[in-house]
Amino acid sequence: MKHELVHGHSIPKIGFGMWRIGGDSFPDPKLDSTSLTALRTALEVGYTHFDTAESYAAGHSEELLGRAVRETNTKRESLFITTKISPEHLAYEQVFRSCENSLRRLQMEYVDLYLIHWPRAGMKLEETFRALNKLVKDGKVKHLGVSNFNLTLLKQAQSFAETPILTNQVPYSLPTRTYVDNGVLEYCQQNDILLTAYSPVKFRNLSSNKTLQSIAEAHAATPYQIALAWLVVQPRVITIPMSSNLQHIRENFEAAEIELSEEEFKTLSDLY
Repeated sequence: MKHELVHGHSIPKIGFGMWRIGGDSFPDPKLDSTSLTALRTALEVGYTHFDTAESYAAGHSEELLGRAVRETNTKRESLFITTKISPEHLAYEQVFRSCENSLRRLQMEYVDLYLIHWPRAGMKLEETFRALNKLVKDGKVKHLGVSNFNLTLLKQAQSFAETPILTNQVPYSLPTRTYVDNGVLEYCQQNDILLTAYSPVKFRNLSSNKTLQSIAEAHAATPYQIALAWLVVQPRVITIPMSSNLQHIRENFEAAEIELSEEEFKTLSDLY
């Protein structure tokens, strides 16, 4: 697995996204068996970065991740766990409550990365970061980050954070370039901030696109793997595809090893 070294920490280029693990906005116990099998498989394959949130299945996603880690006897220190605080919980005292609840569901002493999931109109970002900074000092959180922040908000977050902002997690894929066009990607690359690409292969016609198919065939890969490899090759970009399909879990992990030529990268970049 390729890694990004940022602020002295090595982060896998491809992690395991957990949206829809355990349910959507609410828990769905019928999915527990499938979700746990997916998580166990991911751990066996070699994933070490798992990305969840307090809003995923209303916290049940966090519970399942903790359970899978315990049941596979995976050493906590070998993992990089990201979770997120919901926009309705950004007031000072609520930040501590949300973090404690996430840690309780995970049954872990700390999370490696804690993100503000979405910005909210009228939020008092300085107040939120006053609480987040204390969580870092108290050892409950190792690193701070944000998600879905535009460039102005990202710079504000940097000004309030007492430790470096590790990432801005945003939608980024071959056809989704909003955070390229608005300057966020370039700013991250110039300021030692990871851009974590979510929904990296969630777009129409991916599997039927002739150009993607041709490049995939040249690498004995799938079009999905090529779409991930296009992200992986970019500096300061990591990604967190999600799948409960056991074959796709393995293929997503292996996509990090695909070496695209400069010509292939340019062809893909111009595709949409």
